[in-house]
Amino acid sequence: MSIRLRLTLLYTAILAVTLASLGAILYGTQHRSMVGEGGRMIRDIGQRLVELRERGADPVTEPWDAPPRPPGMAPEPRQLGHPRRLFMQISTTEPRVVIRSDALGDLELPLSDAGRLVVLRGEAWQETAYVGGERMLIYSAPVRRQNEITEIAQVAQSLAEQEQYLATLRRNLLLVSGIAILIAFGLGWLLAGVVLRPIDRITQTAQEIGAERDFSRRVSVTGPNDEIGRLATTFNDMLDELEAAYQQQQQFVADVSHELRTPLTTLRGNLDLLRRQPPISDDDRTEVLSDMVDESQRLVRLVNDLLTLARADAWRPGRRDLHPIAPLVEETVRQARILDADRQIACEVAPDAVAAVDQDALRQVMLILVDNALKHTTGPITVTANTDDDTLTISVRDTGPGIALEELPHLFERFHRGRGTTPESGIGLGLAIARALVERQGGALAVESQVEHGSVFTVTLPPG
Repeated sequence: MSIRLRLTLLYTAILAVTLASLGAILYGTQHRSMVGEGGRMIRDIGQRLVELRERGADPVTEPWDAPPRPPGMAPEPRQLGHPRRLFMQISTTEPRVVIRSDALGDLELPLSDAGRLVVLRGEAWQETAYVGGERMLIYSAPVRRQNEITEIAQVAQSLAEQEQYLATLRRNLLLVSGIAILIAFGLGWLLAGVVLRPIDRITQTAQEIGAERDFSRRVSVTGPNDEIGRLATTFNDMLDELEAAYQQQQQFVADVSHELRTPLTTLRGNLDLLRRQPPISDDDRTEVLSDMVDESQRLVRLVNDLLTLARADAWRPGRRDLHPIAPLVEETVRQARILDADRQIACEVAPDAVAAVDQDALRQVMLILVDNALKHTTGPITVTANTDDDTLTISVRDTGPGIALEELPHLFERFHRGRGTTPESGIGLGLAIARALVERQGGALAVESQVEHGSVFTVTLPPG
């Protein structure tokens, strides 16, 4: 089921529930009002009829539905009258009908056994029953003479007109509600289509991008900056990132292919030399084998660096607990001194410095930076570490030839090698790996350098 249909059904269901609730309230109010009004009327008439019978008056000659006359006032001669669809009956307790209204004809007003017991106890009773196939509301009350119940007065009103009115009201409510629901469904379908149109464009663009591999496509954003507008903007931002990543991946594949091609070509050429007939001299064979060993080691270093870079890209820091910094820095410096025993490497670390870091990742970053300084400089190296407001700052300073200004923006790019470097000095992945590991911990790796004045690589990690 599409979102458009679900939204339309949701709008329609909300409207249907609202209309049903309002209709039920209106119908119930009308029903209670009509039933209550009819009940009050027959109760008043029934009480007047009881008063007349208790005085011994005849309701045929006495206006039973008129208020009592003051003493001494002569009665006004009139016929027994009653409102339309109103019926009256007086019966004895046996029971036997004594008086009935002309509208009843040969019919009698019933009284249930439960109602008769209540009336004989001296209380009024009201119920509904069918008389001559017509549903009526019947009020029954006891008539007392000399403190003894002698008769039962009953007044009934037909409910046919009320039921007809309520049936018409119910039918009209259902009809109007049904028409309103159909209109709401149509309008909701159109409105949902208009609202979801940007999503359709996003879906179509995504399908075209997937089919054509064209990450330069964008979704046109029009209208207000609402949730749909922000979704389209976010989608375009995601496409920007995907396009940049795709281009970077293509460049990465091209760079890797280039880096692999050189040693593989060299190995293949040397193998052809070894297979030459007549065979090459022993001195040439030794030189060729030595060259093949160097190229094989270069391939191993390249593959290892690529694996390390891939792990750095996919790596996510785990729980970062507080660790002392001094032992980690001192261990890194000690390993660097083993690599170059003649190099002066100073270590300046606050003994009480602690920070929330990933020790393994930070150790690898420091080894890369120190090893980079050993390969590209010949002077002393200084490693410093301190914490300020729980922020860890580690610097690796050298006194080498420095880095040209135009090379600084490309220094952390993959496979970038500065001028004057040789294949033996690396393939240009070390600083890219270091930056990836630092950024995965929410930190930053920066460099400051001046030609002939050395360089400073600084790692900054935020509080854990």
